[in-house]
Amino acid sequence: MDYIILDIEFNGRKFASDLPMEVIEIGAVRLNAALEPIDEFSSLVKPVYFAKLNEFIKQKTGIPQEGIDAAEGFPAVIRDFMSFLGPNDKYLMITWGGEDLKRIVFDTRMHNMDDAYWLAVNYFDLLKGYIRYKGVPNDVSVETALNELGLGGEDNNAHRALEDARMTAAIFRAVFEQMDFERIQKYKDVFSNAKERKLVKNAIRIIAAQKVTPTWAMIVEHVLTGKVSLEDPRKAAELEAYFEVELAKAPRRVRNPKPPAENGNEPTNP
Repeated sequence: MDYIILDIEFNGRKFASDLPMEVIEIGAVRLNAALEPIDEFSSLVKPVYFAKLNEFIKQKTGIPQEGIDAAEGFPAVIRDFMSFLGPNDKYLMITWGGEDLKRIVFDTRMHNMDDAYWLAVNYFDLLKGYIRYKGVPNDVSVETALNELGLGGEDNNAHRALEDARMTAAIFRAVFEQMDFERIQKYKDVFSNAKERKLVKNAIRIIAAQKVTPTWAMIVEHVLTGKVSLEDPRKAAELEAYFEVELAKAPRRVRNPKPPAENGNEPTNP
């Protein structure tokens, strides 16, 4: 099986907007089963929105405006990339975090293209694998990981998609034997964000500390109302499912407290 090390760049913006961010560059390195690089893919993508790159993106990535202006649009580039990849059961995709594959799925849908290919891709989040290996609680950058592994160099701040994919491939080769490939996954739509899930988790902890059994209705009324919109039933269902999972982790005395006596007094030992 081959390994495809993926990196993308996308066109962020400095102001609030309902318009989507879009992929502006795709870079990938193909490794064979021996972890040897055997092929590469690199292409700029002309976006529909924010086609004029802001100064932050130009400075961060080094992508020239004239390169974006001359690039093909997403549908043409993604078809070329899929041809490069081949059948999605013949490789394992490696990403640094979950954002890269997510952006490809989102842009595929925005252009009304079939997303079935991408939803069937098996991928491994090397960032999560790396922080488990290092035993650290927070995310780290590709550059930090390279330096920690003694692989640092002058080119470790490239921020072009292909260069970042090459650097990620170097990390992958260095830590391959320590990775838990039981954690391979497929893309899954997520409708809540980390901040919203943290609100639910912290609320369970705070309420449980008062020796009260939290309920979903209680969390909605006292924690989420006014802070998190639950108008999307998919988000509401997802957060409620998350609540149930986190509640199951709570101490048993909180999940199954002793019922109060019928007269309202605490039960006493015989």
